[in-house]
Order: sequence, then C-alpha cells, then structure tokens
Amino acid sequence: MDKKAEKDMLENEEMETVQADVEEAAEEPSEEDKLREQLKEQNDKYLRLMAEYDNYQKRTQREKAQRYADAVADTVAMLLPIGDNIERALKTEVTSEDAKKFKEGVELVMKQFMDSLSKLDVKPIPALGEQFDPNLHNAVMHVEDESVDDNTVVEEFMKGYIYKDSKVVRHSMVKVAN
Repeated sequence: MDKKAEKDMLENEEMETVQADVEEAAEEPSEEDKLREQLKEQNDKYLRLMAEYDNYQKRTQREKAQRYADAVADTVAMLLPIGDNIERALKTEVTSEDAKKFKEGVELVMKQFMDSLSKLDVKPIPALGEQFDPNLHNAVMHVEDESVDDNTVVEEFMKGYIYKDSKVVRHSMVKVAN
C-alpha cells in the first residue's frame, strides 16, 4: 500500500472517530445541561418547601384562633350562671328605699357583666319573637297558639349567648309555638 492510501485510510479513521465522539457528545448532556437540570430540581424543591411552610403557618394560625375561641367560650360558659342569678335577683320586686338602692347597685353589676361579655365579642342570642333555629335555640316546650306563626319562639326561659356570631356558647332555652 502506498503512503497516500495509507494517509487517506488514517484520515477516514480519524473522521469516523471524530464523528463517533460528536454523536456520543450529542447523546450525552453537557456539564452545563446537567447543572441546569440540578438547579431546576433544587428550585422545584425550594418552591415546594416554601409552599409547605406557608400552609403550615396558615394552619397554625387557624388552630391558634380556634383554641382561643374555645377558651373564651368555655370561660364564658362557666360565668353565665352568675349572670343568670343576677338577672333573677333583678326580677324581684322591692318596696323599701334601701332595697331599691341595693337593686340599683345590682343593676350596675349586671351592666358591667354584660359590658365584659361584649368586650369579649360575646352577645345574647335574640330569641323572643324570632323563628326557631335549632342551631341557636333549644326548645324545651311547645305550645299551640294560633296568634303567632309556626316555629316562633314565644317565651325564653334561659338566655343563650354566641361568640363572634359563629360559636354558640350556650343555646337559648325556649318555648316554641306549633
């Protein structure tokens, strides 16, 4: 074989090797592509982690608010019998001047009690003359009365209270017309 043929053969082999290397390089991602892919994966992990943390914060805030609402409702529920007894005391008839002055003092205590409930966002549930609502009222008696609409509260035995217009502290005990 002559030198020229030998030289051509070597050049062909080199070309084939270069082509194989180029094809192999095209099939394999470059270092830069690998780094971009890793960065994308890390960014996705970071975004997921941030979303999970944000959800955790929101859930924790809701749970904290719910625990506070439950604590207020439980505390107020324990104090309500005191308010009931003050109301009963105010319903008694008094005749002497001393008893009238004493009753005025009790009225001031009752006003202070109701103001304290109001500051806690606890307010009485309207009952008398309202439509019966099982979410707010507890019917302990029924009466047939043609002068009022069906399912109307005609008498309130015990006042009910609600916290922030959403959580019933105590249901109103009522008499309902059928």
